[in-house]
Amino acid sequence: MKHILHPLKFKPILKNKIWGGEKLIQKFNKKSDSKQLGESWEVSTVPGDISIVENGELQGKSLQELLEEHASDLLGEKNYERFGNNFPLLIKFIDAKQDLSIQLHPDDALAKKRHNSFGKTEMWYVMQADDDANLIVGFNQKTDKETYLKHLEDNTLTKILNFDSVKEGDTYFIEAGRVHAIGAGVLLAEIQQTSDVTYRVYDWDRVDDEGNERELHNDIAIDAFKFDMEDDFKIAYKKQENVSNPMVSCPFFTTNYIEINSEIVKKNDKDSFLIYMCVDGEVEVLTDNRTDRIAKGETLLIPAVIKDFKLKTKGAKLLEVYV
Repeated sequence: MKHILHPLKFKPILKNKIWGGEKLIQKFNKKSDSKQLGESWEVSTVPGDISIVENGELQGKSLQELLEEHASDLLGEKNYERFGNNFPLLIKFIDAKQDLSIQLHPDDALAKKRHNSFGKTEMWYVMQADDDANLIVGFNQKTDKETYLKHLEDNTLTKILNFDSVKEGDTYFIEAGRVHAIGAGVLLAEIQQTSDVTYRVYDWDRVDDEGNERELHNDIAIDAFKFDMEDDFKIAYKKQENVSNPMVSCPFFTTNYIEINSEIVKKNDKDSFLIYMCVDGEVEVLTDNRTDRIAKGETLLIPAVIKDFKLKTKGAKLLEVYV
């Protein structure tokens, strides 16, 4: 039987990390007893971590099954032509109790060649940050391969990295090839290409419970660096209420910011699915004869075939994502 697609809420895929904490549990009500919960994967088709629907008639179905059964009705026609049965995005919430490793990701060409994977261009929206919390994005000076390798060898890499203090609402666009790290005390939403390929270049000399350092990838990472990038990674955006405010638009995804305090009518004319990440408050999504709700720290995917719906709330902030 071919089900009719409806808005899809998925069971979070929870990831313990050496640097994780408890904010995803305390602030977003994720179900875990872990003291080191680092990530909640909200929408994923990464092999081994495929999202399962937890709402409506399609409950229990995997996102991969739905892609294969519904094709362009789910993705949109142009996206289906481009990606086939591969979902192009991985959607996460991340809690860094400790600093993440300094890292970067390969672009599509390098990732395809080495890992048969998409590359990883991503963006961050800061949902909460402790006092003095920061992110590392890019370099604080003009840097080339030789300069970088000298600092890496001398264990002085942090001297040439750009540290930004952050607060709620700060937004960063991290293109493949740009060095970066999430700092301790930062809780954020992450939108990225479907890829789990990370090149770790420095991990603060950290060891696990058994005294082992995590693997570094400096031998292959050097080819992934793009040292000539502009310092255009921090995103300025408007916050006009009850409309979609552009944040990031790139070949891999578009993200808008919506701050709502009433009911608004939405029309999907994008030939794409829409993903809503609730980053504050809660909102009802009304389609045909059903209502779905998402609260802060939850995500909803609206298939491309659903063209008309309403967003209704007394107060919410959303990230609206499509390809």
